Amino acid sequence: MQAILEGPFGTLIFFVPVIILFYFMLIRPQQKQMKAHRELIAGLKRGDSVIMSNGMKGKITRVENEEVMVEIAQGVNVRVVRSMITQVENRTAIAANDTKTIAKS
Repeated sequence: MQAILEGPFGTLIFFVPVIILFYFMLIRPQQKQMKAHRELIAGLKRGDSVIMSNGMKGKITRVENEEVMVEIAQGVNVRVVRSMITQVENRTAIAANDTKTIAKS
């Protein structure tokens, strides 16, 4: 048993489980979180109430390619980079460019 743990394969036997553990504990959850955020950003539309990364709440009034206009107070609109939106509080109707169909029951 001692001979198996010595040499190049002994260190490999130690590092493979550590790498697998890091993947499932750190890398995979981060990738899932990034995917969910990308989907959230892609689904933004006019009328959605959002929370930005700085904690401000507002309502989307215009959607552009990389930016959105958010009304933070009546008559006060600010341009915000899409990736700085962290949460959508309530969504309005389905977006016009949404390709998903709603099942009728």
